[in-house]
Amino acid sequence: MIKKMGYQWQLRQLMAERQMFQTSDLVPLLAERGITLSREQVYRLVTQAPQRMSMDTLVALCDILQCTPNDLIKPEIVNAQVRKTADGETGPTSTSAPRSVVRRPGTK
Repeated sequence: MIKKMGYQWQLRQLMAERQMFQTSDLVPLLAERGITLSREQVYRLVTQAPQRMSMDTLVALCDILQCTPNDLIKPEIVNAQVRKTADGETGPTSTSAPRSVVRRPGTK
């Protein structure tokens, strides 16, 4: 059986918990730590799970948000192959967690 691993990227949630609702708020904070990213790059970093990221950027985000990499990245089983039994029966081998939604206070 092979399980495919993925992760939930928690940057937006951590920012919201710290009252940071604009992705552009991160640009100067990253720059203070030697990380130069455009507003568009920061927007993508916040709104999409990155496939690659430098360790310097990860450490800077952890410093800004006063968190650990474990707070930013939640591993999960995305898809598991189905295992066949000797009698030919099959069955799913995993479930996935529902996506979380973060909204600004006062909005629906």
